[in-house]
Amino acid sequence: MNSKEFEKRRKQLMRMVGSGGIVILPSAPVRTRSRDVEYRYRQDSDFYYLTGFAEPEAVAVLVPGRDNGEYLLFCRERDPKRELWDGMRAGQDGAVNTYAADDAFPIEDLDDILPGIMESCSRVYYTMGLYPEFDLRIAEWVNSLRSKLSRGVHSPQEFVALDHILHDMRLYKSRAEIAAMRRSAKVAVKAHQRAMRATRPGMFEYEVEAEFDHEFRRSDACASYSPIVGGGANACILHYIENNAVLKDGDLLLVDAGCELDYYASDITRTFPVNGRFNPEQRAVYEVVLDAQRAAIEKTAVGNHWNEPHDAAVKAITRGLRKLGLLNGSLPRLIRDGAYRQFFMHRTGHWIGMDVHDVGDYKVGDEWRVLEAGMVTTVEPGIYLSNSRKIPKRFRNIGIRIEDDVVVTGKGPDVLSKGLASDPDEIEALMHSA
Repeated sequence: MNSKEFEKRRKQLMRMVGSGGIVILPSAPVRTRSRDVEYRYRQDSDFYYLTGFAEPEAVAVLVPGRDNGEYLLFCRERDPKRELWDGMRAGQDGAVNTYAADDAFPIEDLDDILPGIMESCSRVYYTMGLYPEFDLRIAEWVNSLRSKLSRGVHSPQEFVALDHILHDMRLYKSRAEIAAMRRSAKVAVKAHQRAMRATRPGMFEYEVEAEFDHEFRRSDACASYSPIVGGGANACILHYIENNAVLKDGDLLLVDAGCELDYYASDITRTFPVNGRFNPEQRAVYEVVLDAQRAAIEKTAVGNHWNEPHDAAVKAITRGLRKLGLLNGSLPRLIRDGAYRQFFMHRTGHWIGMDVHDVGDYKVGDEWRVLEAGMVTTVEPGIYLSNSRKIPKRFRNIGIRIEDDVVVTGKGPDVLSKGLASDPDEIEALMHSA
């Protein structure tokens, strides 16, 4: 992402904060996996969105109108001994020269410097509750300033939820962000294609998952969430992640897998036959889900409200289940009573961006949010037919979900993952291609 993109975001936020406000953003802490083994570090999305700075132990501060610099970055100092073990650090010079901070200070000096800057501000913009240890430091600084009021020291009088305004900013993706998400989706599409070509009866689910790992890493991406690779009955478990069962001839395989590239996520699901051919019942259910997805994507348009794609999917799925004999009754009543929920129990989509389940409200007040250009959502209807006796035997253990990432534009929905086959004939052709 170009450094100008981060600068533009900071300026936009500072215009919203205004004079007298101060924005304080800590970096994500390092997480321990077990004993002295750490998880691979991933920066806090809000922090990275404004700074592009990927190191831990840092705090970004924005002070609109400050004469001595509006953007301050507290970060680790250069340390050749530590860099030998943990890798290069930007240091204060790098924070200014590479990351465009107006000024930079050692992170160890935070307690000495930041309270003095806060003293001249009336409002603190901060996200409480995300990092409890840092919450305590904020409280200590404010309490320290308040204890000196009698000596003429000023203290911020108001705390404002930073995430409320910042997450609304993040909901609208810029051209650069959409381009990044398109690249992420392209890598994920290649991984799904690779997995479809590799899948055979007798493989383990984790062997299919390994195909995704290979394709992601060869593009310098990583999984944006724990992949779901569920064959047969496992496809009917919505958050199945064990991925350790044998794939059986005649079963379907549901794969929900996406990657993160340059801090932007993709999220794609495809369902395909383990042996490369849909049987009649599998194809019939699949086509219901595909019709529902197409109907929902069509409604992912400027001016429609957030729930319209879901309503369209519900209508198509209920109609399809009724046609298959899995539901009985009039279409309006089945929809009104929620009869479809025993087979389609989740929403049709969610925001996606830097986080897979990205930030942004789905309602404004009591009303569904109206879709606007630059918003990006998944569209992922599904049908899950378990091994229940209530379901005809020929339909049991069929779990199908089809998911794509869709940008709302003034010219209609833009499917970022459209390069991946979803038509059943095209899927079969892909699986039998060299």
